[in-house]
Amino acid sequence: MRRAIYGVLIGVLWASAAVARDAGGVAVDTLAKTTASWDGAALPAYPAGQPQVTILRIRIPPGAELPRHYHPVINAAVLVAGQLTVITDRQETKHLKAGEALVEVVGKWHFGRNDGSGPADIVVFYAGTAGGPITVGE
Repeated sequence: MRRAIYGVLIGVLWASAAVARDAGGVAVDTLAKTTASWDGAALPAYPAGQPQVTILRIRIPPGAELPRHYHPVINAAVLVAGQLTVITDRQETKHLKAGEALVEVVGKWHFGRNDGSGPADIVVFYAGTAGGPITVGE
């Protein structure tokens, strides 16, 4: 049942992109399409239960560092403005600049840091389950 729902959603998204391309002047850019997170690890299966999508807009001041945390669910983001560095406990590092997409690591401790001179503004999409956590901190 869940696979059927995901299949329908993917079909709707694909069809929406195709229609948008046919609508005069509308451009569709794929920012990310992958089966792996930014560190190359395969994405895990979606959790069982009622799906819940959460979208957060996070603004990080210049020089600020987010606390060490991990995500138990798949999430992806687009950095709208500024720059951001993400670092795992294994010192794997990803540098992002405005306009770039990120498919985040799942189940790995990491933190983010704004090394830029202006605010980092990121929109994050989480694919979790109703009532389940999207981020776990220390």
